[in-house]
Amino acid sequence: MSLLVVGLSHRSAPVSVLERASLNADAKAKLLHDTLAAEPAAEAAVLATCNRIELYADVDKFHAGVAELSTLLAQHSGVALEELTPYLYVHYEDRAVHHLFSVACGLDSMVVGEGQILGQIKDALALGQELHTAGRLINDLFQQALRVGKRAHSETGIDRAGQSLVTFGLEQLAVHLPVGEWAAGKRALVIGAGSMSSLAAATLARVGVAEIVVANRTAERAERLAEILVASGTGVGARAVAMSAVAEELTRVDVVVSCTGATGLVLTGDDVAAAVSRGSAPDPAPQTPAGLDSAGVGLDVAVSRDSAAYTSAGLKDRGSAPDPAPQTPAGLDVAGAVAAGVVARLAAAAAAGVRLADAGVARTIAPGTDRDDCPVDPAAGDGRAAIAGVDASSLELHGTWADQGEAAAQRQPRRGVRAQVDGVAVRLALLDLAMPRDIDAAVHRIPGVRLVDIESLAEASADAPMAADVDAVRGIVTEEVAAFGAAQRAAHITPTVVALRAMAAEVVAMEVARLDGRVPDLDERQRAEVTQTVRRVVDKLLHAPTVRVKQLASEPGGAGYAEALRELFDLDPQTVASVSRADAADQNDDSGRAS
Repeated sequence: MSLLVVGLSHRSAPVSVLERASLNADAKAKLLHDTLAAEPAAEAAVLATCNRIELYADVDKFHAGVAELSTLLAQHSGVALEELTPYLYVHYEDRAVHHLFSVACGLDSMVVGEGQILGQIKDALALGQELHTAGRLINDLFQQALRVGKRAHSETGIDRAGQSLVTFGLEQLAVHLPVGEWAAGKRALVIGAGSMSSLAAATLARVGVAEIVVANRTAERAERLAEILVASGTGVGARAVAMSAVAEELTRVDVVVSCTGATGLVLTGDDVAAAVSRGSAPDPAPQTPAGLDSAGVGLDVAVSRDSAAYTSAGLKDRGSAPDPAPQTPAGLDVAGAVAAGVVARLAAAAAAGVRLADAGVARTIAPGTDRDDCPVDPAAGDGRAAIAGVDASSLELHGTWADQGEAAAQRQPRRGVRAQVDGVAVRLALLDLAMPRDIDAAVHRIPGVRLVDIESLAEASADAPMAADVDAVRGIVTEEVAAFGAAQRAAHITPTVVALRAMAAEVVAMEVARLDGRVPDLDERQRAEVTQTVRRVVDKLLHAPTVRVKQLASEPGGAGYAEALRELFDLDPQTVASVSRADAADQNDDSGRAS
């Protein structure tokens, strides 16, 4: 076995690189064909998901294989090789098997234990079989990976170590609330009708949303998904709409989940801003908990209260056209470079000492932090008074000061201030599960909008506690890797053993024929008895050596036994090769599609 894998994933590469390196269906097929056309590779499969791109191949030369597979990944992903190389990882032979089995069990997933990767491995194998790029090694490897993954989920509680990407994303949107409580009665829009979007829709129905609208470029698939949701017994209302109706639906819904195969943005910042401005007003801000003063109210609420005043001053959020003749507040020189939302957030944060929520990353300005270096006067009252006379560079300085305040707050206990993400009035919650992204990352700057995407999910799950079951799964992977390696090494010597027994049978037949010439008077019963006796002798002589050589060959370092057997019995290499080809053909016929 000379299995080689070259790839990159969310663990080795930033999201921006993964986005650019994503492969569509045509690119995957072309990559597989070109890999087989390359000299070092005999068979290949590609595992391409939103979080990883991996090329598996059976190669005869390690260094040449690494160079060729890396070059092919760069060519077909569209990312230059010199840019891609720092993010690539390489696994060979048993390490490559260990890697795929770990991936199949969800140990290498963004959310540990998620089971969706099994379907993606199955699809990768099916594509290799369809294009005839998956030979015996790839078939054995991926079929075994599917079995190992299923075993891990059935024998351990790995499912409890993490949630599916959809569930985990919804938990991030819900912040501190239980997902069911947060989702109850909400209206949701699901963009896309593929496997991930379907899972998202089913999850939303299960957690209690009141209505789901499905938008997809193929109307039939959207209608079919809506029908399934209605028939699911969850009580959710569902309907399908055309992609052209997404802008209108955005004004009516509370939650959007998007996962399409589009190469460009599906929702731009302008789309979301327009929907929020046209949509229904957010629910009233929750009551301030007992013992928490008004300074603890969520920042986005404070910003929304001041937004009308800033609009009248001619400063608007990014994506909105400025008024014809904007009036700048006295003494404030922003030269059009600072958006009103940013100004309002900075000013309100300085004045109130509250949590600043931005793209899922929270900055907390603790009241106990020294404010002497801050250019914004917290005693100035409301937002406009706080920034009066402060130029753009000083506002930039305030951002640095805020970051320092966060670091100081993390080093000491919080006193009297609670970071209230759940106190922020969120008008529209967006979950982007696509790679490349469907939703413009800039929408998180729009007041009342919360965005969770692949990148923020990776950050949120990086420090998630590992369940004890993970250790059990690691044990299963180690055990299965050893078993797979032993089976492959034993299978490697099988053609040699078959060729040896075929040679022995031929010798028996020749000797029986010669006996017929020397003793022609033997009757049929006597001939049969002599022939059977000679065969039993040969079989007994070969039994112990062939059984033992299979055992030895299955152990690490046992690859040389096949060559030794060929040399000792002077076996024809062409005969051994023909047995191998016939065996591989039978294996491919029997394997069929990925199970």
